[in-house]
Amino acid sequence: MSPKLKAALDYGPLIVFLAVFLLYRDQDVMLWGQTYPGLILATLVFVPLTVLANAVLWKMTGELSVMQLVTLVVVVVFGGLTVWLNDPRFIKMKPTLIYLTFAALLAIGAALGRNWLGRALGEAIPLSPEGWRILTRRIIWFCLGLAALNEVIWRTQSDTTWVVFKTVGLIVLTMLFFVGNAPLFGRHALQPQDNGDSPR
Repeated sequence: MSPKLKAALDYGPLIVFLAVFLLYRDQDVMLWGQTYPGLILATLVFVPLTVLANAVLWKMTGELSVMQLVTLVVVVVFGGLTVWLNDPRFIKMKPTLIYLTFAALLAIGAALGRNWLGRALGEAIPLSPEGWRILTRRIIWFCLGLAALNEVIWRTQSDTTWVVFKTVGLIVLTMLFFVGNAPLFGRHALQPQDNGDSPR
């Protein structure tokens, strides 16, 4: 798949979500006889776009990762509740649930001796078994930290602050996390002659 198309499918719904919110954040919109604030309207647009993006991705690649499926289910359920109940708290709790779910899945995999992270990222980041173990622990703590940070921000800050955090802040923090782990990737990178254990 073209990198540009992949990026559009991954980030397009988020960009549209941010744009719709910024356009309507200071006004209410009447739909189906009910008044919706800007955040609810943005969610109403975001959910079907996310479903469409994942459908295109599945059509073109023939598969969706566990992380993509979990995210899709949470978006549909919590986004749907947000619109149905006209209550923005559900969409604000969505990142918390997603990150807690990722942390739990990785922790279960580690406890079972399974390299689930390697299965998801092995082609992009070839690491030794020890490297995957270290990275898995770090990502578990990183996900827990993001879940806690999301709870603090949506409960204490304005809708605008939370939306910018969700659409821009989380991406930036994730990029910084992987940049900060560059030394780990260098120390534990698999060389062509290495015969490290394959991800299970």
